Amino acid sequence: MGGMQWAEYSFAPNIPSMTPWGKERYLAAKPSYGPRAVDASTDYVNPTTGKDVGCLPPGVPRIYIQPFLFEIVQTPGRVIELFEFDHHIRQIFTDGRQHPKDPDLTWMGDSIGWYEGDTLVIDTVALNDKTWIDRGGLPHSDHLHVIERIRRPSSDALEINITIDDPKVYTKTWSGYRNFKSRPTWNIKEFICADNADYNEEFINKSGAYSSPNPSKQHAKPAKPNK
Repeated sequence: MGGMQWAEYSFAPNIPSMTPWGKERYLAAKPSYGPRAVDASTDYVNPTTGKDVGCLPPGVPRIYIQPFLFEIVQTPGRVIELFEFDHHIRQIFTDGRQHPKDPDLTWMGDSIGWYEGDTLVIDTVALNDKTWIDRGGLPHSDHLHVIERIRRPSSDALEINITIDDPKVYTKTWSGYRNFKSRPTWNIKEFICADNADYNEEFINKSGAYSSPNPSKQHAKPAKPNK
């Protein structure tokens, strides 16, 4: 993905066509990355103001853009994705079940999956509308329907093709992708989003969670706008 600047913040190089409702929400967003990046971002995951914690879940599919490790564990009837970013866990049920008829709306949604040859297909619905699709501020509604097709074109590579269907926000279905490299010698490390004294001192001090004047440092930094 080298040389593709858009890959740092999105799944596709072009802004998809939006409905008036979707465009209004897009223009109201203040992202940390992308062509509309601003110094005082309101990104719920990557704030740049130095005052906000920014520890809310990225949601699906944005979780794949966070620049941290993730691991896929396959078990009978279920696939589990383990993300280093704030230790989010995602379950994809492959036991033949369907989505609940009246599911609760959540940050990561309800996911079911099946195999088509060497490809894992994941169908996700029931996502709340509190997240963005990417780090550039692309919005979605609670009608968002995400289809992922995951396969390994080679032993050290993983590709995820993503289809976005949200008629309340976009005038038509659109697609994007992410490519990943396998790192078998790397391990998922502890990542506690709130434990970042570098830019969350006010939050930590008010929380009363630490008696030490020097809480442990977290390697994540507030995002700098990528204009």
